[in-house]
Amino acid sequence: MRSVLEVCVDSTASALAAKRGGADRLELCADLIVGGTTPSLTLVQQVKAETGLPVRALLRPRFGDFCYDSYELAQMEQLAAELVEAGADGIVTGVLTPEGVLDAGAMQPIYAAARKAAEKAGRPVACTLHRAFDVCADPFAALETAREMGLCTILTSGQAASAPQGAALLRQLTERAGKDVEILAGAGVSAQNIPVLAAQTGVRAFHLSGKQVLQSRMTFRREGVPMGLPGFSEFEVWQTSEANVRAARQALDSL
Repeated sequence: MRSVLEVCVDSTASALAAKRGGADRLELCADLIVGGTTPSLTLVQQVKAETGLPVRALLRPRFGDFCYDSYELAQMEQLAAELVEAGADGIVTGVLTPEGVLDAGAMQPIYAAARKAAEKAGRPVACTLHRAFDVCADPFAALETAREMGLCTILTSGQAASAPQGAALLRQLTERAGKDVEILAGAGVSAQNIPVLAAQTGVRAFHLSGKQVLQSRMTFRREGVPMGLPGFSEFEVWQTSEANVRAARQALDSL
């Protein structure tokens, strides 16, 4: 299986750093600090134009669980087509029932919209199941559902807080998936643990953000006026580190 390094980014600056570091492809989102939400169409267009890398766009209307109402599902179906029309090479999404079962009935129209838009554009589209997989009730049933739906990739930590902690399940998934579905290990992945993870799991596709925390360019700072989640500084920027991605690239190439 070909080794793949996918870098998750939520800005053009991070996308360019990932490219310089040697990323094979990008997962593009917004709001990575809360696990990622759907990126704007303008961001998709800009990242494609500036990097030329394959871009898979996250389709997640909000942070939190993956049990969506009819309004959210309608938004996701329309956005799937719009993201592909904007240049996305793939869609990364997932929906669960209240019981934790992969909701194929809700997901089919979303992926179908992406595939229809790609067909109209005369190019393929990669359909990925994201880490909704990691909070589903039965990972092996979900894998079979993904296979039946023709999905190409499952992004997973092995149903653990990090991929190293989920290594045992990642190995089982890799063996069961065979060549039909790419198992993409994500969460807590770094240059330091890629060699061990690869040996333990057989995984050859890795997903990371390679982030660093940078100081804001603001020189005037009014402290004590939070704009979002408590505990996060308004004067820090989370951005992909070219050096972190390059180290991961070297670790992967040495396997």
